[in-house]
Amino acid sequence: MPGPLLETLRGSRLSVPPVWLMRQAGRYLPEYRELRADKGGFLDLVYDSDAATEVTIQPIKRFGFDGAILFSDILIVPHAMGQHLEFLAGEGPKLSPTLVDSALSALEAVPERLHKIYETVGKVRAALSSQTTLLGFAGSPWTVATYMVAGEGSRDQFDTRAMAYRDPVAFAEIIDAITAVTIEYLSGQIEAGAEGIQLFDSWSGSLAPAEFERWVIAPNAAITAAMHARHPTVPVIGFPKGAGEKLPAYARETGVDALGVDETIDPIWAARELPEGLPVQGNLDPLLLLAGGPALDTRIDAILDAFADRPHIFNLGHGIDRRTPISHVEALLKKLRG
Repeated sequence: MPGPLLETLRGSRLSVPPVWLMRQAGRYLPEYRELRADKGGFLDLVYDSDAATEVTIQPIKRFGFDGAILFSDILIVPHAMGQHLEFLAGEGPKLSPTLVDSALSALEAVPERLHKIYETVGKVRAALSSQTTLLGFAGSPWTVATYMVAGEGSRDQFDTRAMAYRDPVAFAEIIDAITAVTIEYLSGQIEAGAEGIQLFDSWSGSLAPAEFERWVIAPNAAITAAMHARHPTVPVIGFPKGAGEKLPAYARETGVDALGVDETIDPIWAARELPEGLPVQGNLDPLLLLAGGPALDTRIDAILDAFADRPHIFNLGHGIDRRTPISHVEALLKKLRG
């Protein structure tokens, strides 16, 4: 029997929704901070399959979430494509050479960098019970491209958006290359034991409608179609953060099996406008989980009520904040599970 998360992703509506939290393996957990201090840098931790397995499983041991999400990073794909990747304390990830200044063809691929990730997936799957669904993931091509072009994250994705307007042919080559690697990467995760996958598009909200169609919907549709062809029983969750009123088009045109909804979306609107029967994931504000109190309980009830008539996975609207008290996560689970 599949676990409740996998059952929901396949279209079942359960009386108690399954729950997992984006970034559930990470800095809000003292056991993660302790391991990180022992192991050193973030990238070292990701590429140490034993350590990455332990990090992935830590929140399952503590909270019993219905899903475990692979501990890794969306920038493993550009790293495998040949960009240099480092994580600097207080500054975040840095990629070089930047594709705003260098040609994609100058990169020399290092596909073996993906092998340790597959090893982690296999070890996690072997350690989990059959009732805990293992989710793999990758960044959506648009979001990955924003880092590859600029070399780092930015609030408005200026360099990448400007390049896409200025030289759409060159930018399409970047998107196509990311898409091709992502298809192989996700397929490798599935072959290693992932039972579902999520496409993270953290920066999709910066795009105008026509660009959203071209740089978000089209490549995600290609990835989803490839996954369905290769692995027809493995569901794909799309998470285009900031998509707003473009969510229904994304849901229809990408063919994803479930849709992550961020905290800015009214769940009543989402329940009404999204395709009937499509499983929805979300959408508690991570800062409300950080704050806790009566407002948290009220919002949980509102989300549950809004999605009562469709398959629903309870989750946050984005990643859990590192300052979130453990007791607030425990209160969330008690509220959901009784």
